[in-house]
Amino acid sequence: MPQDLYELHLIISGRVQGVGFRYFTQKEAHRLGIVGWVRNTTDGNVEMLSCGDKPSLEEFLSTVTKGPSVSKVSHLQTGWRKIDHMDSSGFAITY
Repeated sequence: MPQDLYELHLIISGRVQGVGFRYFTQKEAHRLGIVGWVRNTTDGNVEMLSCGDKPSLEEFLSTVTKGPSVSKVSHLQTGWRKIDHMDSSGFAITY
């Protein structure tokens, strides 16, 4: 039986721009089979939309909350929703 799919929307605040945060999240998403995108926002945050099964997304959330060693996550906004299907186009860094 296939796992239920979820979408996780994140706004991450702190020292998350200029420290390789987007590349770190892309690498972790690929490792966990998560699809979606990540981008810097004009207010200094990072925004991310990730899709996958719940256990993979929960591991992803735990990993990106820590970020790469030079980053510092100070605040995290999360939004979850169940979805019917996901695009299999990978995990992109958008601008």
